[in-house]
Amino acid sequence: MRCEPAVTLHTVCGLDELAGHGARGVSHVLSLLDPGTPEPAAFSAYGAHARTTLRFHDCLGPGAGLVPPEPEHIAAILGFGRDLDGAGHLLVHCHYGLSRSTAALLILLAQNEPESPAEVLVARLHALREPAWPNARMIGFADAMLSREGRLSEAVRRLHALQLRVRPHLAELLRGLGRGAEVDAAGVADPFQA
Repeated sequence: MRCEPAVTLHTVCGLDELAGHGARGVSHVLSLLDPGTPEPAAFSAYGAHARTTLRFHDCLGPGAGLVPPEPEHIAAILGFGRDLDGAGHLLVHCHYGLSRSTAALLILLAQNEPESPAEVLVARLHALREPAWPNARMIGFADAMLSREGRLSEAVRRLHALQLRVRPHLAELLRGLGRGAEVDAAGVADPFQA
């Protein structure tokens, strides 16, 4: 367990929010982009920062034209976390700042604070990014790699259930995006199912 956090400020955002963080002293960036997406131009307005870019789709498994998150992507996120040095401002982003980026930040928090309960880490993530919907596939891999014995996945399922109670329309949207397994795992009655 680290005595001092590697970074003291965390930001999660989507591509359209990047420009608003250029003057905030971001020191470390983890970019999670779809394959083929160009590097965001917004970073030209940032000061000196360390940045890692990973490319995979926000999906729960293989499909036509999809590159799902795989264990090597999670290993790269954990490697990024091990390389964080000194106090600073970490920004993690994906396309919308809801799923891949929130999963990655939760993974980094869990790595940095191995003694903190999963529920505490998920609550902190939810407070940082209220509409968070962490990618369950990413969390499942991290659960195993961090020896969390399914506790991260269970805490994320509870967050998903909360999000579906607050935003029931998400169930239909997520099913349409091939993410129905997350909706089912949340165990919340789907108002759009007969």
